[in-house]
Amino acid sequence: MTGPLNGLRVLDLTQMLAGPYCTMMLADQGAEVIKIEPPEGDPARSFAPSLPGMTDFGGYFQSINRNKLSVVLDLKSSEGVQAFMELVRTADVVVENFRAGVMERLGLGYETLALANPLLVYCAIRGFGDPRTGRSPYANWPAYDVVAQSMGGLISVTGTAEGEVFKVGPGIGDIVPAMFAAFGILAAVHEARTAGRGQFVDVAMMDAVLAITERIVHQHSYLGAVPKPEGNRHPIFAPFGIFRARDGHVAIACPTDHFWRDLVRVIGRPELADDPRCATNPARSANSDFVCELIETWTARRTKSELADLLGGIIPFGPVNDAADIAIDPHVAARGMLVSCEQPGLDRAVEIVGTPVKMTRSVPSKMVRAPKLGEHSEKILKDSNWTARAQNDAS
Repeated sequence: MTGPLNGLRVLDLTQMLAGPYCTMMLADQGAEVIKIEPPEGDPARSFAPSLPGMTDFGGYFQSINRNKLSVVLDLKSSEGVQAFMELVRTADVVVENFRAGVMERLGLGYETLALANPLLVYCAIRGFGDPRTGRSPYANWPAYDVVAQSMGGLISVTGTAEGEVFKVGPGIGDIVPAMFAAFGILAAVHEARTAGRGQFVDVAMMDAVLAITERIVHQHSYLGAVPKPEGNRHPIFAPFGIFRARDGHVAIACPTDHFWRDLVRVIGRPELADDPRCATNPARSANSDFVCELIETWTARRTKSELADLLGGIIPFGPVNDAADIAIDPHVAARGMLVSCEQPGLDRAVEIVGTPVKMTRSVPSKMVRAPKLGEHSEKILKDSNWTARAQNDAS
């Protein structure tokens, strides 16, 4: 691997989405991520979409486990624990997303691992955090994406203006904690190299969702209000949301009076720039029904492409893209956001999403497919045994 994190060794005990997404971010930037799997593998291996006969390598697994190595260890056996401890002595980071107490019952809690490797950064991603940093009354509750979205407040403001709520489509309740965890890991690794010892990094899924839903907290604190779903509108700005087009929907945002003047000029209503009902953002927000109906009457008669020609580059605007639109979008191509990856069992490559982190000097290596179960066990365990013996001899 190449990239700015080249030389960082990460032991990845995580499964499903949150943990693997976190370690994928590290792997994309060159970290050596060793995915430690039980004999039956990460359950996500079997998730759809998958090919006939490929029950342990579906698209879900491929997308978030690229650039990693796979080692099979049974951590319920003494041999597996011993092999894992040998790897820990060579590692910079351990990441896990079990429930609180699982690693301790295996004899592999943070304090035990830190004795073997004082520089180790240990990161846990759990639904409601770890008691080491703040004991939640929900600490023993299992959690998935939709639970984190619900309890973190995101769903309370996502839905129709009539009050019906919806979860956000992608697994935000997993992915956002993963991003915070990757950030926390790198901050702790940096600190460990100056302080001479590692530490425990703890990210709760509920906390991470609350952190990105921050607006509801200051609105409640400042105004005593309980924010509710706004549909496709914004509680402060207008127009700012989603509008119907002839062949789909588009996003239009005019948080400033300057953008509003440009918009009404394009739609052929320049007099509205000085109309007291909509000349300023407070006025537009107070009269959002009038403003949004006016705009949607205009957009609904035009296609997304026509609207892009009229509004693109003039005001904040964008079509609502589906997967087929994204596949042919010139921005996506220019930014290298769809990358080809080998798919076992298929005679053609598949596309997965690339990393959005671009650097001018550090260039990541070519995207490597997700590993087959235990694909790298023999080599890595052999190397770690040799390294562990050498370290013991030296001490």
